[in-house]
Amino acid sequence: MTLTKLLFILAILGHLLCGYCDCLLAYSPSGRFDFKQMQDNEKLASVLGKMPLKKPLLSILLGCLALLMCVPGYFAVCMWVSNYSVVYSTILLIAMAIFFVFVVAHHIFCGVTEWFYIRLGATEEARLTIMDFFKKTSIAMVLCYVGLFVFCVTLFIAVVSGATPLPQWACVFNTLPIFIVLSPFRIVGTGNWSGAIMFLGLLLLV
Repeated sequence: MTLTKLLFILAILGHLLCGYCDCLLAYSPSGRFDFKQMQDNEKLASVLGKMPLKKPLLSILLGCLALLMCVPGYFAVCMWVSNYSVVYSTILLIAMAIFFVFVVAHHIFCGVTEWFYIRLGATEEARLTIMDFFKKTSIAMVLCYVGLFVFCVTLFIAVVSGATPLPQWACVFNTLPIFIVLSPFRIVGTGNWSGAIMFLGLLLLV
């Protein structure tokens, strides 16, 4: 097995672990968290009020490890594409760097926001505090998704245009189209499950 394929496997495991971390933040003994609940403290407290503090902390720590595991896989994609197109590879590399710098920050901010809400007693004041924090740090979320979007679109175009030796239909093994297909089901961690499927497809095809 080549080093590239081993790095793809590492990225698959990283995305699966990160998806588990998403579930740690989303599921409490009282039910499933939804961002819409952040507008109503009664609904938010009913879901997160009994969440064990260790869950957001565990999500932060394991999530950072999971994202670190994903980095070599994305870098391997960039290096593999560089064998066929320096332009596409360069765009992928820049997009990857933007994505990972800010997705780590975004993941930490999400965990910290939930931890403080629970620690402060799930009060209305706590909700207003985390809402203010979330809004002021939302640039990290925006930039990480911009980086991921550019990465996915660039890889999609590279495959469809024939710039790589992959068949054109292989463009479906891409986080973006997989995410679009799965998003109506509202599965927690959809982005990570989509990333894992992308790397599984690349593992079988490259």
